Amino acid sequence: MELKISHVKDKSDKDNERVVISCKEDCDLGDFIIFDTTYNDEGISNKLRHSFWFPDKTIHKNDKVILYTKKGKDKEKNTESGNINHFFYWGLNETIWNEDDDGAVLVKIYEYISKKV
Repeated sequence: MELKISHVKDKSDKDNERVVISCKEDCDLGDFIIFDTTYNDEGISNKLRHSFWFPDKTIHKNDKVILYTKKGKDKEKNTESGNINHFFYWGLNETIWNEDDDGAVLVKIYEYISKKV
C-alpha cells in the first residue's frame, strides 16, 4: 500500500491528538479512508466507530499526511527537505484514541458503489 500509519500522537489530548501517515509512493489520497476501532483477543474488532474519507488529492513519496481529530481548516506546509506536510481535520469535538486497545485502520478503496436513500 502506498501509505503507512506512522503513529497516533498525543492521544486523549483534545487539542493535539492526530494520526501521522507517511507516503511511500505517489498516490491519490482520495483512495483512502481511515477508521478508529478497538482490538480484541482476535485482533482488529469490527466496531469501526468513526471514519474519515480523505479528499481527492495527489500526494508524493515522502510527503506526510497529518489528520487531527479536532476541527480546523485543511492546509499544507512545505518542509525543508522539499516535501509537503498535508494537514486535515476530522472535525470531532472529543478525542477518539483514549483507551489502550484503540487502533487506527487505514483502508485503500479499489471500487465502491453508492446510492442516495
